[in-house]
Amino acid sequence: MFSTSLQIPNYSNRVKTCLSLLLTCASSKQKLKQIHAFSIKNGVPITDPIMGKHLIFTIVSLSAPMYYAHNIFSQIQHPINIFTWNTMIRGYAESDNPAPAIELHHQMIMSVVEPDTHTYPFLLKACAKLMAVAVGEKIHCVAVRSGYESLVFVQNGLVNFYASCGRAESAHKLFEEMFERNLVTWNSVINGFAINGRPNEALTLFREMGVEGVEPDGFTLVSLLTACSELGALALGRRAHVYMFKVGLDGNVHAGNALIDMYAKCGSIWEAYRVFDEMESRSVVSWTSLIVGLAVNGFGKEALDLFCELERKGLVPSEITFVGVLYACSHCGMVDKGFGYFRRMTEEYGIVPKIEHYGCLVDLLGRAGLVLEAHEFVLNMPLKPNAVVWRTLLGACMIHGHLTLGETIRSKLLQIEPKHSGDYVLLSNLYASERRWSDVQKVRKKMLREGVKKTPGHSLVELRNCVHEFVMGDKSHPQSKEIYEMLDEVMNRLKLEGYVPSTTNVLADIEEEEKEKALSYHSEKIAIAFALINTPPKTPIRVVKNLRVCSDCHLAIKLMAKVLDREIIVRDRSRFHHFKDGHCSCGDFW
Repeated sequence: MFSTSLQIPNYSNRVKTCLSLLLTCASSKQKLKQIHAFSIKNGVPITDPIMGKHLIFTIVSLSAPMYYAHNIFSQIQHPINIFTWNTMIRGYAESDNPAPAIELHHQMIMSVVEPDTHTYPFLLKACAKLMAVAVGEKIHCVAVRSGYESLVFVQNGLVNFYASCGRAESAHKLFEEMFERNLVTWNSVINGFAINGRPNEALTLFREMGVEGVEPDGFTLVSLLTACSELGALALGRRAHVYMFKVGLDGNVHAGNALIDMYAKCGSIWEAYRVFDEMESRSVVSWTSLIVGLAVNGFGKEALDLFCELERKGLVPSEITFVGVLYACSHCGMVDKGFGYFRRMTEEYGIVPKIEHYGCLVDLLGRAGLVLEAHEFVLNMPLKPNAVVWRTLLGACMIHGHLTLGETIRSKLLQIEPKHSGDYVLLSNLYASERRWSDVQKVRKKMLREGVKKTPGHSLVELRNCVHEFVMGDKSHPQSKEIYEMLDEVMNRLKLEGYVPSTTNVLADIEEEEKEKALSYHSEKIAIAFALINTPPKTPIRVVKNLRVCSDCHLAIKLMAKVLDREIIVRDRSRFHHFKDGHCSCGDFW
């Protein structure tokens, strides 16, 4: 502590004293304000460029509110040096509101202050957080003209910017052209692929990183685990977990959260629970990750029990936590409980519902067969329904056979997202289920005319640290002959157990025998046959599918689990199905 009544005669000495005091202010925002008051009392105003510069630097370093720094910045006498401009841009770029960083850059140019090597990384960080692609591209051009593009920390900023804005290819192109790379560079490009739905590329780069002798850190492993989650690559995720433990990263909360998410998305929910139990400190994100993980794996009761425990510990659930809770109710058919939690969210926690919360309730009603009630709910929502909400309702119409309402909802979706292939497919499926083949052809002809392409279904299986991908009727795999022999053998065994193919899922006007053949070649069945010939008996089989599992595959895989004495875990686009002893964790509510 120091005395604010201390008087120092010489101005230069007073400035030096204030600067020395600021150096002692490493972690205390309260002490910062005392030093500020001391400087004013001793006649060292914040308008002094040197005092203002160091005071702003200390504010930003302590992550103090940026309005405090801006107030001082606006009073500093001109000319303001580049260090102070950069500090302000950095402060905003690292804050929750990075937009003023861009405006400050414009002011700096208007003040005829030339950016330096430190300006661009901070600016690009702000652009990345704002997803401001056009602004970031202009800054890239200016950096090139200024001759700064070749500097590694400017290049790192560019790689991170393009990756964060969904331009993984642009990020990778820059990465490939770099002569000098460091750990930050590798992390940025790996994360870019991982968060932009390109997990295979992320894993390939991670392997290249190891070959080049670059040691990963916590950020690398979080990106790696994200990629493993997308692919369902459980074995590789486990190896990453072991590595984290060896290098002492197992205590990192962010890494722990990524592990929970990875295990949950790979269908190994009890391993996720074990990671959660072993965490020394947990954030609300940790609780939320496990709640959502339990819900999508079909353990709704356990998810809600965990939410109750969160409340007992006095933690405050976030809006995302409630998305997880409503998701649990939706996927387990708990209609009354779902609406009860929705009311508690608003009344007890003061959380204003977002479109995601309303979407969960529409899904909850739709899955429970209350399609007309779901439609009424959508019409009376205080928020304007988006395409996802209408599409959820259209899916419910498909499942429960509400053709007329489905046509009405499709017309709504045409106004919002006219090129979305899934909507055409759902309506086509609705017509086909009613055997209205001429209407099916009209929908598909319109898809061709509008250039709308259906997303092809595929299934992934991990084997010996390699992810194998299969599509319907796939014969490109080196083991195709053995796979189809195994598939035929399995389907014959199922028929002996009473399996009858559900041919209503083959939505085309063809003969029954052709329909049965088409069903047997669905990608998830091929993936399971591949796993059967390559793994020992009783080994669990894990499959990741990009589309929803059809009712015939669901029925067939239930019987496979019983007849073959295997646990089969299938992750489709909406949830997990844990098949064991002829039963599924979804309770056939998929």
